[in-house]
Amino acid sequence: MSSAYLSGFAEDTGYLDFARVGPPSQAVVAAGTAALSAVSAAGRGTVDRLMDAEERALAAACRLLGFPRENLVYSPSTSAGLFQAAFAVRGRVLVSPAEFPANLYPWWRAAAAGRVEVADLPAGPVTPDAVRAALAVTDAAAVVLSAVDFATGFRADLAGLREVVGERLLVVDGIQGVGAVEMDWTAADVLVAGGQKWLRSGWSTGVVAVSDRALDRLDPLLAGWTGVQGATDYDGLEHPLADGAARFTTTNTSPVAQACLAAGLELLESAGTAWVAGRISARVDELLEVLDRRGAVVTSERDPARRAGIVSFRVPGLDGAALHEALGRAGVTCTRHGERVRLSVHATTTAAALDRVDAALG
Repeated sequence: MSSAYLSGFAEDTGYLDFARVGPPSQAVVAAGTAALSAVSAAGRGTVDRLMDAEERALAAACRLLGFPRENLVYSPSTSAGLFQAAFAVRGRVLVSPAEFPANLYPWWRAAAAGRVEVADLPAGPVTPDAVRAALAVTDAAAVVLSAVDFATGFRADLAGLREVVGERLLVVDGIQGVGAVEMDWTAADVLVAGGQKWLRSGWSTGVVAVSDRALDRLDPLLAGWTGVQGATDYDGLEHPLADGAARFTTTNTSPVAQACLAAGLELLESAGTAWVAGRISARVDELLEVLDRRGAVVTSERDPARRAGIVSFRVPGLDGAALHEALGRAGVTCTRHGERVRLSVHATTTAAALDRVDAALG
């Protein structure tokens, strides 16, 4: 099945930008095309059949993440899920200012609305020790972090953080980790992950998982008409919240995107997350060898237990723009962050891609 998985993708050889977007598989493209084609020739029952894709996607997400079905809901993006979480929490939240902006603005906006108070975690990796020290100074209702840091690739110790956080809520942005590494995702009380990166399912795809603890405590202020019981009883009355994570929806989302996510998750499942994560880790090792041999300064975590698929580096004496341009001329697609360049590999990354990096640095 591994060969079938590898043959299902068609990105350019030098594509090393999976932390930005993971080119979807041919199966995902086919699923989305078929769904759009069905809509174009819509007839009796077409829409109902298309909406079955949501259940397929969430069933596959349950198997991947380990949460019960009633604790998962579809989300069109990481940001949409994080806004739901931010406006549902009450009290102080701890979050690092080094988070990707998608995991900052929801909390800032909720604070402006008087829903939460935001307190900064210290600069640096979000580790159990750092959170323990922060909680010793100021208590909080929730701790917010990314499972994998977008800039450095540092992988958080979710199990250790769960122990430190205790009964407080642990809110995790999982977009740079889900599909790239194996972790116990059930350590999170709220886990949000878009599907356009490591799940390789295209834009407007994603999931939100909510623990039973969080369901008991969160106040889903942004619950829309689909997040209530009897949603199709159009009686002009306010209805009680839906059971489970379904209350964290605002409206119906695209069944075309849902079909894409279902195809992407099922393909990942067919190969096995352990196999995919293992190939990513092996490619990271090979990439680190190239960078070390060329004298690059790696600013990412090297320990396999503390990294995912992201490697950031700089080259002494060469500014970030020139480094990014040199890689581009060698046919490498990557992202620049100031003086550093971020490379991100996947299971489909080949040795030829790393040869292009080697040539550029040479």
